[in-house]
Amino acid sequence: MIIDAHQHLWRIDQGYHWLDGDPALAPIRRTFTPVDLRAELAAAGVDRSVLVEGGRCDPGEAALLFAHAEATPQIAGVVAWADPVALELPAGERLVGIRAQVQAEAGDYLDRADVRAGLRAIADAGLAFDLVIRADQLPSAGRVAHALPDVRLVLDHLGKPPIRAGGLREWAADLAPLAAAPNVTAKLSGLVTEADWRRWAAGDLRPYVETAVDLFGPRRLMFGSDWPVCLLASSYRGVKEALSAALPPLTAAERTEIFGGTATRAYRLTESTAS
Repeated sequence: MIIDAHQHLWRIDQGYHWLDGDPALAPIRRTFTPVDLRAELAAAGVDRSVLVEGGRCDPGEAALLFAHAEATPQIAGVVAWADPVALELPAGERLVGIRAQVQAEAGDYLDRADVRAGLRAIADAGLAFDLVIRADQLPSAGRVAHALPDVRLVLDHLGKPPIRAGGLREWAADLAPLAAAPNVTAKLSGLVTEADWRRWAAGDLRPYVETAVDLFGPRRLMFGSDWPVCLLASSYRGVKEALSAALPPLTAAERTEIFGGTATRAYRLTESTAS
């Protein structure tokens, strides 16, 4: 059972303004539907996926995501948007987590008392919280992870390491305290778009993937495609193959954790949706 822990669906006419204007985003400035997703999953040999909010930052998006999940057996769970401060949790049968666009906030956003209170409420509701953060926000994420040990945190895209610039050492040093918190898991996702979109290779990703394996271990890491955003740099299948090539030598059991087991535990996916 292979689970993609991070993919998106959106309707381009419903307010995804981050896609406006930049010509480089033209390949993904269109609607992506469950039909598109099912084709990609089948071609890549992926069984289930976790549908993540797409940056619309609007409570109304959740209804669309839940409708997609209800109509699409391949979608095992939904990570919907909510503001941790003015917290209003969306209601949906397959809700497994919450995400806010922390990457758009100040570096110390996660240190704020009102934000931490919201994270506690999310945990009390039995949900994980996805951390979509910049690399410079990793220290703040580490502090909140240790301060709130009962909050399940899922780090998206390994904290967006500066792969294009070759910034391995500083990123790894900032990632280590966060990885030391046992309540944190991380997604091996979004890496191809942090590399050079036109000239990246699996070898460019390998030092970052190997560092993550060293710090988290396979039982706290999960595969995520970040499709369709990944299309800016790679096909869906290309992302999955690149991760396989970038991983260090692992046992079959360890690879099973990365490609399914960790996501099942981190999001508490039910047997009916994750199998």
